[in-house]
Amino acid sequence: MRADRKNILFITTDQHRIDHLGCYGNPVVATPNIDALAARGRRFTRNYVASPICMPNRATMMTGRMPSVHGLHCNGVPLALRSNTFGDLLRASGYRTGVVGKSHLQNMTGLPPAAAQQHANPDLTAPQPALSETEKAMWSDGRYDEESLKRWQSDPQPISGPYYGFDEIELCTMHGDMVHGDYYGWLKQRLPDPDAVRGPANALPDDRYTVPQAYRTRTPEELYPTRYIQERTVARLESLAGGDAPFFLHCSFPDPHHPFTPPGRYWDMYDPAQVPLSPICGQPADHPIITRLRELRQAGKAKTLGTVPFVVDVEEARQAIALTYGMITMIDDAVGAIVATLERLGLAQNTVIVFTSDHGDFMGDHGLMLKSSLHYDGLVRVPLIWCEPGEKNGGAATDALTSTIDLAPSFLDTAGLAPFHGMQGQSLRPLLHDPKADWRKAVLIEEDGHEAFPGLDGPLRTRSIVTQRYRMSIYDKLPLVELYDLVNDPLEQTNLADTPEGARIRTDLFEDMSRTMMELCDWSPFPTGRA
Repeated sequence: MRADRKNILFITTDQHRIDHLGCYGNPVVATPNIDALAARGRRFTRNYVASPICMPNRATMMTGRMPSVHGLHCNGVPLALRSNTFGDLLRASGYRTGVVGKSHLQNMTGLPPAAAQQHANPDLTAPQPALSETEKAMWSDGRYDEESLKRWQSDPQPISGPYYGFDEIELCTMHGDMVHGDYYGWLKQRLPDPDAVRGPANALPDDRYTVPQAYRTRTPEELYPTRYIQERTVARLESLAGGDAPFFLHCSFPDPHHPFTPPGRYWDMYDPAQVPLSPICGQPADHPIITRLRELRQAGKAKTLGTVPFVVDVEEARQAIALTYGMITMIDDAVGAIVATLERLGLAQNTVIVFTSDHGDFMGDHGLMLKSSLHYDGLVRVPLIWCEPGEKNGGAATDALTSTIDLAPSFLDTAGLAPFHGMQGQSLRPLLHDPKADWRKAVLIEEDGHEAFPGLDGPLRTRSIVTQRYRMSIYDKLPLVELYDLVNDPLEQTNLADTPEGARIRTDLFEDMSRTMMELCDWSPFPTGRA
């Protein structure tokens, strides 16, 4: 292996807030192994998602392009197979590439869309299916059911690579103890009837927890998806250790995403009564969406078993946080075993380790649980740790405004490769050498809903601009602008948008948003000649 071509181990979690790690100031959750990476590497404190939803942001991780540009703009839209990814460029340069765990670049549930497509004038004849989208026969260029639950139930065969730039794929789909994909085949080899220990119907009794989507799984620790990902990542590293080519390995945990099902000792590792709460926990903000969600919960009509956010009280928030801590500590134990494997195999001195998450969770902030549409800090700011072998300034932090779009060009830069034309992010490597390096002044966050939001006549579209001091958000279906001073109001409690002091700031931020959106318009393809 050439010493100048570093291996890259990319570790991701799902729905993991930035303040749910010890290295980011959490005094309760035990994450010594991830904290150790931060102590050896660089910690980014103002790292934001491109979109606070799973599929769009994961596609941005792979392409370095905003959701409005790469096309996977909302959950339920697969990433086009023709999409170029950083993995494709790494493969072409000789890297061995693989993913163990959650991919979610295609739909997982196998369910139809939440709503039927509507045409503006139902009296007009609709286009033929092959001509119904912006591209002809849009989904006819390959298999778009590779991650579907129905596909894995009927044809449980591993995906043949390359798959979005990955040669080797060991897949986990879905969440909690109901994970499918390659994990389910592994589980069946160890249990004659795996479905007898999975899901809420088979849960162990524990009436202490009343928060929705929490149950004590009967799946033992050693057979839980987090342990599978740990074991298979270790096995992949062992198989890669003897080769001459560098590798990129994505280790992707589906937890701590809901449902809240930490197994075994991790279930009651944390006492809800000892969980420190944010001052805004259980305090619904003066916001029309939160008001509607609160009314639905009070009327017993809230959707508490899906992915749409719902209102919780303080006790429910404590329970959810405690169980989430259990899932996070189990992941941290897995990270420890994986890093120890790098050291045992002699790979640590030439392997870059990067840790992040695809988005956060409200976790009781402003009285909300889960994610979607409201770009509060707990949802849109996520951990990012970059650990280089031989780092001389370990433990340093930077407050530069970084984004998910920066990961792909950073991986390529680490491998000595230029990005493809149309990649929109910036390499983080200058910040590794100088935390105060000249950097962008604002980040854009995009979100397109995929199902009707409670109280509205359709999905909600949100756009946010974040600067060092402010966050401003606008909505397509609400006459509402949000403007928060993140320095003097870090809990985002006072909307300044309609105040005299906020008028000038709002005008400046609209200009910032407009210029950032122009900058992030697609420049691809490059002209093939002069017209």
